[in-house]
Amino acid sequence: MKEYSELPLREKNIVLIGFMGVGKTTIGQLVAKKLYRDFIDVDQEIENRHHMSIPAIFEQMGEDYFRKVERELIVDLCTNKRLKVISLGGGAYLQEEVRNACLSHCIVFFLDLSWDCWKERLPLIVNNRPVLKNKTLEEIERLFLQRREAYSIHNSRLLTNDLDPETAANQIVESIKWTWEVYESNE
Repeated sequence: MKEYSELPLREKNIVLIGFMGVGKTTIGQLVAKKLYRDFIDVDQEIENRHHMSIPAIFEQMGEDYFRKVERELIVDLCTNKRLKVISLGGGAYLQEEVRNACLSHCIVFFLDLSWDCWKERLPLIVNNRPVLKNKTLEEIERLFLQRREAYSIHNSRLLTNDLDPETAANQIVESIKWTWEVYESNE
């Protein structure tokens, strides 16, 4: 069997990264449907396996435990699965091992959103995001900017400020198909 990193580009997983609340799950589900792939939301997968919510895992077992479980799951998905669309939690990509596995074995799309557009979403997500709990707007902005630096290491970036999920998904699919064609024509 071929080494996983040597898989044809068409068989590699597509990984969506970006700050919490940018639409990775919604857009990822649409991309998966358009490419006839399975969709995996890492946070939902962890919740299913633990039979509890991410906030409950943070509260009962701690963030270190959550990050370990998250890292092991993502590395396994990246190295042992193919033809998936995978949505990472907002903090997952900060882990070097996760970043390396994603970049080595998958196509990584950064779903980017400006701070001004993102903070309009804050009231919708603040209550179910443990890392935002009890933080001021300034602290959240620092976290947003800090994580953006890690997200800057990717294969492709899509600015989603003025895009609805369907348009964003279409743009990702068009980009992927174009890349496949260019890659295959150069083989």
